[in-house]
Amino acid sequence: MNRLRKLRKLIAEKELDSLLISQPENLHYLSGFTGSGWLLISGRNASLALDFLYLEQAKEESSDFEIIQIKQELQDWLPGLVLDLGWHKLGFEANLISYDGYRKLGEAIRAKQINLELVPTTGIVEQLRSAKEPEELILITKAAELADAVLEQAKAIIGPGMTEKEVAWEIEKNLRQKGSEGVPFEIIVASGPNSALPHARPTDKTICPGEPVVIDMGARINGYCSDLTRTLFLGRANETFQEIYNIVLQAQTAAIEGTKSEMLASQADQLARSVIQQAGYGDAFGHGLGHGVGLAVHESPRLGLSSSDSLVDGMVFTIEPGIYLAGQGGVRIEDMVVLENGKARVLTKATK
Repeated sequence: MNRLRKLRKLIAEKELDSLLISQPENLHYLSGFTGSGWLLISGRNASLALDFLYLEQAKEESSDFEIIQIKQELQDWLPGLVLDLGWHKLGFEANLISYDGYRKLGEAIRAKQINLELVPTTGIVEQLRSAKEPEELILITKAAELADAVLEQAKAIIGPGMTEKEVAWEIEKNLRQKGSEGVPFEIIVASGPNSALPHARPTDKTICPGEPVVIDMGARINGYCSDLTRTLFLGRANETFQEIYNIVLQAQTAAIEGTKSEMLASQADQLARSVIQQAGYGDAFGHGLGHGVGLAVHESPRLGLSSSDSLVDGMVFTIEPGIYLAGQGGVRIEDMVVLENGKARVLTKATK
């Protein structure tokens, strides 16, 4: 597999004998396996270490991989396996193994007197995942099209008197009925003052005419996600929110048109942020411009003022500026784009 070949090159560059992987999206990306377990990749070996519950599933999804049945905890089976294979430097995903798990594994290695160094790593597989392959982009595009269709359907049914929870349920139900594997994150429907909370959860609040309604939603197709946000008004918005909406839309347009390959992600963030700052609402835009989307709804690259990521062709990410006025309401507009031929092409098409 091309993905394994690229990963093995990175493993060799870090002078590791093997890499232990357990992050679910990384497992899926490298092996096709969609369950829970461990993946061990070395220059010669590619093995899935799994509990009995997942053995048959792995045989169907990952037939090219050696499948090892394990029992008990990581420290009970990994040292013996490493001893048999003669590895001396094992990388592991530092953000996936707890301190307690690391301690117990180290104790088991010392108890068996194995010459093995545990090397914490971050972002090795995620680095590969950040630039999408053509077949991945096809699935992401399908997920984006599904989100577009369901959002347009929601616009047709939403009305004063419905609660945020009722609208969220209608959206989730329609996503599933139209083919989504589930929702990649909890749907946000936030109206009035609740829309000033960027990560609001739907409540029993009744939606009223004239107030902003932020809807943030996505679909999942064959594991790949979409992410889409629109801010609606039932009836006419007041002058403040008309102004804010136009500022956010201008900021998003500036970022979409100005984002280029080989640009720093922090520079893309600044394209939108400068528009909002110049309009006098800089303090009301408190989050980053966007994030990568793929097998996870939040992945590399990260677009924000402090991001050190660089943008390259093949990356898929969101552009989602917002303005939030505490106690009054907020506006966020979010689209997914892919970098192609040096420019951003918009994947989500729902009307604004």
